[in-house]
Amino acid sequence: MVQRVAVIGAGVGGLASVKCCLDEGLEPTCFERSEDIGGLWRYTESRDGGRVSVYRSVITNTSKEMSCFSDFPCPEDFPNFLPHSLLLEYFQMYAQHFDLLRHIRFKVTLSVRKRPDFATSGQWEVVTETSGIQESHIFDAVMVCTGHYQEPYLPLASFPGIDTRFKGQYLHSREYKDVEAFRGKRVLVVGIGNTGGDLSVELSRVAAKVFLSARSSTWVFSRVSDHGFPLDMVRTTRFNHFLDWLLPSALMKRIKFWKCNSWFNHVNYGLASAKRCGIIVNEELPFCLLSGTVVLKPNVKEFTESSAVFGTTEENIDVVLFATGYIFSFPFLEDSVRSLFDDNRSLYKCIFPPQLEKPTLAIIGLVQLTGSVMVGAEMQARWVTGIFAAYTLPPVREMRPQAEKSWRDLSRRENLKMSFISYTDEIASCAGVKPSMLRLLLTDPQLALAVFFGPCTPYQYRLMGRGKWSGAREAILTQWQRTLKPLRTRVMDDSSDGSDGWHWTWLLALPVALTAGFLLSKYSQLGWTPQAGLQV
Repeated sequence: MVQRVAVIGAGVGGLASVKCCLDEGLEPTCFERSEDIGGLWRYTESRDGGRVSVYRSVITNTSKEMSCFSDFPCPEDFPNFLPHSLLLEYFQMYAQHFDLLRHIRFKVTLSVRKRPDFATSGQWEVVTETSGIQESHIFDAVMVCTGHYQEPYLPLASFPGIDTRFKGQYLHSREYKDVEAFRGKRVLVVGIGNTGGDLSVELSRVAAKVFLSARSSTWVFSRVSDHGFPLDMVRTTRFNHFLDWLLPSALMKRIKFWKCNSWFNHVNYGLASAKRCGIIVNEELPFCLLSGTVVLKPNVKEFTESSAVFGTTEENIDVVLFATGYIFSFPFLEDSVRSLFDDNRSLYKCIFPPQLEKPTLAIIGLVQLTGSVMVGAEMQARWVTGIFAAYTLPPVREMRPQAEKSWRDLSRRENLKMSFISYTDEIASCAGVKPSMLRLLLTDPQLALAVFFGPCTPYQYRLMGRGKWSGAREAILTQWQRTLKPLRTRVMDDSSDGSDGWHWTWLLALPVALTAGFLLSKYSQLGWTPQAGLQV
């Protein structure tokens, strides 16, 4: 019987895990290496201590309604996309509201190892050190919430000459805080993920020249969709998810290709073709490319003393900034445990190492989704704490093949990210909290239509089952009001009223929703779950 749970890390996954433990009647103790909550979202000027934090200008890529905790909406006056300071304030409000801070110990380093009787007890020994004082604790379970961004990935061996001939400066994006150190310099950014795109745009305002080296093709999206709404609220809907499953994959691919190029032609910019591509969110990068303040380049072949060779050569490079991502590591876990999962492809549901004799170790937040990882991490924590409190897992002989199959399916996807709705629904089904469309249609048609055609916000997973929240229905029906509220700083005199149009839209949508709900319920009875979610 699990009772005492060690939660490692007080970022978004750690806060959600502590709260979920309390919801299930467990006794959590959270250990945080730094002096406050927030994880990488707590900005700091310091580059020491091995702690990863965001850079000064960062703003979320997912909107507040799609990224919040499922039973604690963001304040309505918060902007839709949050700078790190407001997101941290939101985390602090969450921690205060649910009285989480008293369960967190700060400035703690630790090590975790299995107890000698682990095969029967499933218990862990956690040795902590604070201000030079060591303590040993026994826990029934451990939730690791340190996330993706742990150890910088710096593949110097792939860039001949960078550490032998090149006389300029090179660094990983983890060390980047603001533009001042790059003013007036010629900068090469390596990597065209979200970080690489953001830093290229920001540096272009002060650098003499910015080159952006891209090894692979990438679609570029704006956070702002048609009619000015947040893109993720418009695109991430159960209706779109249903269409993605219903229509032929070749047709969906052409639709996505057309939609991606409706903003600008990616081929003309050298960014992407119809082949397999990644996805980044950046409103300003296309204009920087159009204006020449950022120049797109292919992969670097080699470096000389002051140049980067791509095929053509760019001279007088002062700084190379590697936006090449991170690798996750868990140095606090004993080797015998750490070796069980060299990567998350060997984790059952991207959470549990299936080889352990007892399922008392869970890795929270180690998943890449097409939507908010924060929402995915909270759903993982809800299921995991339910496992600790009451549920059981399948035997090892079933979990390991499923983990390997999930990775094979993922490797065939265009951007190596799991569908937000597919994965969150999958974990919600395991936890018994996935909303039933057919049930909603029969009992609350207005809510059912909002759930199916509206954005798949986290509140949907609080409508039923364990952890049901009485405010979920209202949160769903008022989500667009909270989206528009921060924009109403200058109210325009608009006599037009679109409410009648919306009423007709809901009326016409009802037969579609009924059909979809019926089909989904039938396929669910057959054990089917839609795994091919909308990719954008």
